[in-house]
Amino acid sequence: MMEITSGTTEDGQWIREQLITYNRQHVPAALYTEAEQYCFLAWNEDEELLGGVTASYVWNHLQVHFLWIDPENRTGGVGKQLMAKIESIAEEKSCSKILLDTFNFQAPGFYKKLGFEEYGRLDDHPAKGQTQYFFVKYL
Repeated sequence: MMEITSGTTEDGQWIREQLITYNRQHVPAALYTEAEQYCFLAWNEDEELLGGVTASYVWNHLQVHFLWIDPENRTGGVGKQLMAKIESIAEEKSCSKILLDTFNFQAPGFYKKLGFEEYGRLDDHPAKGQTQYFFVKYL
């Protein structure tokens, strides 16, 4: 018989380390490096935050986690400039691709204009009638 219990933060870290150890048996040694985290912020001349982006580097690609643009500045090129910064980091790290996901109520069209291609979608997520899109841009 099996019992399932709640684990601690330390237990979660241990599980993560076990999977990393397993994964290293199946990927080239050059990809073993720990992930690097990135966060870039865009400011105007009045020192007001216009937007920001977070991403991480792992396994020869950049994963964009969050791109947020202040609603009053969504047509001023802020997102495009932040994503250009992400792409420059990806090129600097010799990445093969940039990955991200977005929802239909966010900006799938924006990413397509930047050269991202849809490689998957999850319909009725996070709610009925909504869609989560998965995008890649090969470099």
